[in-house]
Parts: sequence; structure tokens; C-alpha cells
Amino acid sequence: MRHGMANKKLNRTSEHRKALLKNMLNSLIKYEQIKTTLPKAKFLKPQADKIITLGKKENLKTTKMLVSQLQDINNANKVKKTLSKRYEKRKGGYTRIIKAGFRYGDNAPMAIIEFVDRDFEAKKVDKKKKDTTKDTPKVEEKKIAKK
Repeated sequence: MRHGMANKKLNRTSEHRKALLKNMLNSLIKYEQIKTTLPKAKFLKPQADKIITLGKKENLKTTKMLVSQLQDINNANKVKKTLSKRYEKRKGGYTRIIKAGFRYGDNAPMAIIEFVDRDFEAKKVDKKKKDTTKDTPKVEEKKIAKK
């Protein structure tokens, strides 16, 4: 009989598991949707819901706890200002897991974990917009260099 089955071990050491959870939480808060394996998504869901619930409380202690758990002030501010306001009237269940087939290499079950009523523009935070004006001088330079 195995006592104290608190959470999944995910075949990792405790430090690796903590780092994995922190990185996945930060990515989920930043992009509001991530694709990962199903066991990792099931491991992440309760923690993400707890972070949002913590952000709904307006005091200094919860802010310090958010910064301590996420290790990123920008994500802690996003939880406090944006996500907690979005889910003010919701009692719980801020995230959903959608099964997304199997990974090609090792046939691992994949899943998409996302916030309910998410912002679709948050996924494009790091993507740079293409500038057509910058591309044309390079083409002209190449034509001149060939002559």
C-alpha cells in the first residue's frame, strides 16, 4: 500500500518536477494556451487554478506568494490585473484540457491546456510582425552585387 499519493511523479526528481511545473505555469499564463502531454496537463491544471484563485485576493501577502511561486513579476502582474478580473464571477474551473491525439515520435498522448474564455491574441505575444519595406532593399542589394 502506497501512502501519501499527493501528486504524480512524472519520472522526475522533485527539483526537476518543481522546475517543470514553474516553467509550464509561466508559459500557460503568458500564452494562455500550451500543448503538452496529457499527464503533464493533468498535473498542471490544479496548480494553475490555485494560482488564479490566489490572484483574486487583493492583498500584499498573495502578491508576494504569486511572485514567489512564479519567479516572474510580469506573469504575477498579469494574474493580478488581467486574469483575476476576467474570472471574478467564476467560482473555479479556470482551465480546460482538450485531448489532441498522439505524438508522432513516441505515441505519447498529447493535450492542449488553456484558460476558459482566453484571449486569442495572447498566443502571438513573442511573434514579430513581418515588415515588407525591410525585405525589398536586401533584394535590390543582391541584384546589384550580381552585376
